[in-house]
Amino acid sequence: MTEGHTGSAVLRRQLGRNLRTLRGRARLTVRSAATKLDWSETKMWRIETGQTTLRALDVQAMCMTYGAPADLTQTLMDLATEAKSCAGWHSPNRIAVLGNAYTGLEEAAHDLATYESDLVPGLLQTRDYARAIICAHYPAIAEDDLAGRVRLRMERQAILTRATDPTPLRVALSETAVRYPVGGPEAMARQLAHLVYMSGLSHISLRVVPFTAGPHPGVVTGPFMMQRFRPAADGTDTEPTVVYADGYVGGRYFDRAVDVERYEAAWAGIWAAALDEQATQHLLAAAARSHAKPSVTMTRG
Repeated sequence: MTEGHTGSAVLRRQLGRNLRTLRGRARLTVRSAATKLDWSETKMWRIETGQTTLRALDVQAMCMTYGAPADLTQTLMDLATEAKSCAGWHSPNRIAVLGNAYTGLEEAAHDLATYESDLVPGLLQTRDYARAIICAHYPAIAEDDLAGRVRLRMERQAILTRATDPTPLRVALSETAVRYPVGGPEAMARQLAHLVYMSGLSHISLRVVPFTAGPHPGVVTGPFMMQRFRPAADGTDTEPTVVYADGYVGGRYFDRAVDVERYEAAWAGIWAAALDEQATQHLLAAAARSHAKPSVTMTRG
């Protein structure tokens, strides 16, 4: 992987965000931190904005200076190593090790848009649905590991439900994901009821792409998420938009303008092929009733 490779650039910026947050928590200015580390302020700026690769030992030194706990220090050291890796695709096992750092990309994003072809996206999954999906992906998973993964997935959703500045989310969901009875009919009915509720929030837009739409760009792209970051005061981008394309053996990040533009065009085509929000709500409610047993009722919340 070269210095300018997309994957490394994304991870360098995420590493920089974490280190900048730690410095802030330690109540150190860039100048005072640079003095303690015997570095230049320019070097500090380049690290915190993801402009340069960083050795794991340098990360360790920064974390020690900022008083970071040992587990977070190791996570960020691993992230620095991963950012220098030649692998553009990041394996599920590696992502599990660096879970908190990767989740930080969602937390830092100002706007999210995602297309899912077969499953409800993780940010909108109920606990039972998430548990069933994780078990399907890792059939031999230990109970403790399963509980930890489910908990992490639920914690990720706080960006949508926080009282202040919840993250705007647009979701295009294939009808296939609505029809799969993941976790059994009752669990699926509750999942769909949850989608009805969440899609009623002002900052969340959810549209289902029906079977009747026929071929559309999502058939080719597969699942992906676009993450946009808050612009500067003058309206310019502080960071390029990032696209994460998921897959069975891992995922890949893209931030080259030419790649992002292709995904944006695909997204526009998928969104246009989808039902509008009102028709989507009706489809979801009807599908929930079809999955539900008499004991399951539709509730908001």
